[in-house]
Parts: sequence; structure tokens; C-alpha cells
Amino acid sequence: MTDSTDNLNYTDPQQRPRYTGLATFFRLPYREDFEADPPEIGIVGVPYDGGVTNRPGSRHGPREVRNMSSFLRRENQATGAKPFEAKVADIGDAWVTRPYALEGAHQEIEAHFARIHAAGIRPLSCGGDHSVSLPILRGIAGGGPLAMIHIDAHCDTGDGYMGSRFHHGAPFKVAVDEGLLDPRRVVQIGIRGSVHSQEMWAFSYASGMRVMQIEEVEERGWRACMEEALGIVGETPCYVSFDIDALDPVYAPGTGTPEAGGLTMREAQGMVRMLAGLDIRGADLVEVAPPFDTAQMTALNGATIMYELLCAMTAGRAG
Repeated sequence: MTDSTDNLNYTDPQQRPRYTGLATFFRLPYREDFEADPPEIGIVGVPYDGGVTNRPGSRHGPREVRNMSSFLRRENQATGAKPFEAKVADIGDAWVTRPYALEGAHQEIEAHFARIHAAGIRPLSCGGDHSVSLPILRGIAGGGPLAMIHIDAHCDTGDGYMGSRFHHGAPFKVAVDEGLLDPRRVVQIGIRGSVHSQEMWAFSYASGMRVMQIEEVEERGWRACMEEALGIVGETPCYVSFDIDALDPVYAPGTGTPEAGGLTMREAQGMVRMLAGLDIRGADLVEVAPPFDTAQMTALNGATIMYELLCAMTAGRAG
């Protein structure tokens, strides 16, 4: 018997009961053969955590974020954005065949994103540890250095550590060294926590990046900080990277390197919404580690941040 008051379209998988079907990002079509009919935005899993320096587990992030992304619906009630009016698809995983060789794994990820870029697709990625941002940037930044808005507890501009400079604490120094990022148009927001020494993130300051520690965000307000960040990026093509440990562990316990005293989820949503209008060539959400999660809240908040990023990347599709 059909309920005449039910106005949902059940031929649309996004409007079916959310416990049905296979888990894809936002219940979107799943297409690994994306060159045949490339979407405007491809949502990509990067299930790799070979670059972690302490707690592993973010290799499981894409699968669980896919699962929790079923909670997100077609329209953003706060902004009116309708991101799925754009041509968007889940285009599978950038998984690697040799995960035990860090630099080789990064080469495989880079090749996958170069393929995505060659198809004219803008990627929205789900890691994986933060080291995967480097091969993503290598794959998509061929037209010149990008600007970046980076929301995180850590600057991730370290260098060599225990025999490698390609770990998750160093991707953005390497990206600057390789000409993938313009440090004068990089803004890092939410930085906090203890350090081995005050020189730990010296490269960020010396290279000209704008670093906003969490105390500044609290004192000035997140909106003022974001307005400055938007001014620094301007019209330059940019990348957005959101590490889930930017959130306070109350909201994101399931991550490898939690730091007390972070952003609230409400602050994070407002910050990402302000990205609408930027020339975003790609974005990522990283470091969701389901083995450390509680009640799937980190995965849900990660999926929600990805949804807000997708809304920003498809800005203009509003009610």
C-alpha cells in the first residue's frame, strides 16, 4: 500500500531508506571507469596510512566515511546549496598495490590522481593519513603552484623523521619544495598542541605561510580568521585540506594524533561554508581512524565536513 503523503522519489537511491543498498559516498553512483563519462567532481577514497608516525588506522577511513555519509541529504538546509545538481560520482579508491613501500605507494596515488586530473575531474578525497595530500597535489597541480586553506591541529611542514621526509607530518613542506604550493598563499588554521621544540613548524613561518593558532581563532573569532584567509587566497586556484584532528577530540576521538582544545563541529561547518566562491581545484578530508572512534561520531563528522566541502566546490547551486 502506498502512502499518498510520501513525497519522496524512491527511484533516486539518495531518497531510499539509508540502511539499504551498498555504501558509496553520499549514496552516489559508483564508477571506477570514470573516463567514459567523467563527472564534474569525483569523490575518491585513499585508504592508505603508511605515513603515520604513531597510531595507524586511517586506512579504514574511506570505508566508514562512505557508510556514515548516507546520513547526508540532497539539500543543505543552512545555505540552500544543492550539491548533487552538479555531476558528482563516487569514483572508487586510489588504493595501492605495494603499501609497504611509502614512496612507491605515493607514486601509485599520484598516478591515480593524474588520471583523474587528465579526465577534467576535480577530486574530493577521503584519506587515509595526511601524507596522501602530497601525491594528490602532485597529480593535480601541474598548471602551477596552488594556494591552500589548511584546517588542522598541526602545520605538517616538518621534514625528515626516522629516515623519511614523506610522513604525515611533512607533506606541505615537500609540496612547497616541489613547487606545488605557493607558501605566500597558504593559510593554516587551528594549530595547537605541544611540540618537540618551537622550531617544529618553523618552515611555515619562514616560507611566508599564514599560521593561525587556535588561540588566535578563539580571540578573533573563526569568521574573522576565515575572512583574512579568503583575502590571502583571492582568485588563485586553491586546494583545501581538512584534517579531522582540527576538531576537538570530543567531536573526533577516532583519529591518530588527537590534540585537546580544538574546534567545535559548529565552528568547522561555518568555516568550510565560507569557502564557497573560491576556485577550488581539489580538496581532502583526512585522518579518520575508525578503530579509535566512538559511536561512529568521527566518521559522521568527517562525512559532514566532506558534504560541506562538496557544497563549497559546487557553489552557485542553491535554492
